[in-house]
Amino acid sequence: MKWQFILWQWLIDYDFKTFFNASLSLLATAAFAVYNVFLGIRYSSLWHGSISVYYLLLAVIRGAIILTEKLSSQKQAEKLRGYAYLGASVLLLLLNLCMVAPIALLVKQEKPVHLGMVPAIVMAAYSFGKITMASINLVKRRKSANSLVRLLRSINFIDALMSIATLQNTLIMVAGTGDKKAMLPLTAVTSALLWLGTVFISVAGLVKRQNCV
Repeated sequence: MKWQFILWQWLIDYDFKTFFNASLSLLATAAFAVYNVFLGIRYSSLWHGSISVYYLLLAVIRGAIILTEKLSSQKQAEKLRGYAYLGASVLLLLLNLCMVAPIALLVKQEKPVHLGMVPAIVMAAYSFGKITMASINLVKRRKSANSLVRLLRSINFIDALMSIATLQNTLIMVAGTGDKKAMLPLTAVTSALLWLGTVFISVAGLVKRQNCV
């Protein structure tokens, strides 16, 4: 059956698994972006508006990479992948800039939080699982000869870092006691480090691509 073949391919083919998972992530990211656009307009929310721009651009980057891989024939695959890699790497730098506004709002604790302790714990478990898997695959990506597979794994790591920044704010707002503003210096430093991590990944990928040309 077709689903059995897909499952088998997912288990044994690292490149197939990467693009399959990226397709699912694309759908989730696009849905989340549209949802935040709605909330941003409905409540005139700066947080939802800024984070929706981030997720919209993230969806565009993932979609362009997946589409390129689907359209590339064996004869011109490497050439198309090279163009896609370069274009997506430039867009990743733009994505880094789009992260500045939401991260600044997180540091200032201006992100709306309507979660209880249990949902916050579930969110923490998901975020740590996400960063763990993204870190593992950031190392494992080297075994793939496909440059777009390696780029997708880098994008997943960047997305996971953003999730950790969001989680930090959520836990402070939900579990924090006393003056939450006292945490501002710590959140500013950790958020800056997380953002610099995303910039480093983006720049490193672009430089590596330029050195290979």
